[in-house]
Amino acid sequence: MNKIITYDTLRNFTYSNDTLCKVPVKGVVLFFRGLGAKDMFREDPEIALRYAEQGIVYLVPYYNPWNWMNRQALAYTEEILDVLFAHYGWNEDLPIVSTGQSMGGLASLIFTARAKRTPKACVANCPVCDLVYHVTEREDLPRTLYSAFFDCEGSMEDILADYSPLHLAQKGEMPKADYHIFHCTEDKSVNMQRHSDRFVAEMKKNRKITYYPVLDQGHCKLSEAAWEKYYALPEDIILERGKQ
Repeated sequence: MNKIITYDTLRNFTYSNDTLCKVPVKGVVLFFRGLGAKDMFREDPEIALRYAEQGIVYLVPYYNPWNWMNRQALAYTEEILDVLFAHYGWNEDLPIVSTGQSMGGLASLIFTARAKRTPKACVANCPVCDLVYHVTEREDLPRTLYSAFFDCEGSMEDILADYSPLHLAQKGEMPKADYHIFHCTEDKSVNMQRHSDRFVAEMKKNRKITYYPVLDQGHCKLSEAAWEKYYALPEDIILERGKQ
C-alpha cells in the first residue's frame, strides 16, 4: 500500500504534542503501549504537557494492539517520524528516546535495535525480553503472537527469537544506546527473573544499561519515585542534564 499518513491526517494515526511545544524542539520521546491498548487520546496527557514545556515532542503511535513491534509496526512508526521530520525540517540527528511498557517495553527495545534513526536511549517498564519464553507464560499470548508474525517465514520459535530483545542481546545485535530498565518485583504477567534480570545481565557484557528493580509492585505499577525517574530520564537524556 502507498503511504497515506500526512501532517494533516497525523492525529488519526498517533497522539502528538508537537503543536504544544512553545520552544524549539530539542528531541522526541516515543511511547509504545502494552498489549491490547487501542484507545485514541481525546485530551493531552499530563506528561505530554510537561515535555512540551521543554521542547520535547511526545508521540504515542496508534499501532495494532497485538503488534509485538513486527515489520508493520516498525514501518508505521517510521512513517509517523518521517512525516514530522519532513514537516518541521528537523535535523536527522535530533535525539529520539524510545520508551514503553510490557509489550510496549519490548517494542521500545526492538525499535531501538531496528529503527533507521537509532534512538539515543531506551527506557522500558516491565518489558518482555524473552519472547520465546513469553509465548508459554500466559494462555492469552499465543494468539496475539501468531497474529503478529503469521506471515513470516520459518518456525514460530525462530521468528520469536528474531523479535526477542534477550536473543538479540545474546547475538550482540542491540546497538549502542543508553538503556534504562525498570521492573517490578511482584510482576505476575512478565516474570522479572525470566525477562529483565536475564536481559540486563546479558547487556552488561558490552552495553551501557541501568537497572531499576521496583520493590513490592505488580506489573508496570511503578512506585511514585520510580514513575518520576521513568519520566525524567528522557528529559535528562535529551537535554543532556547532568552530563559529565
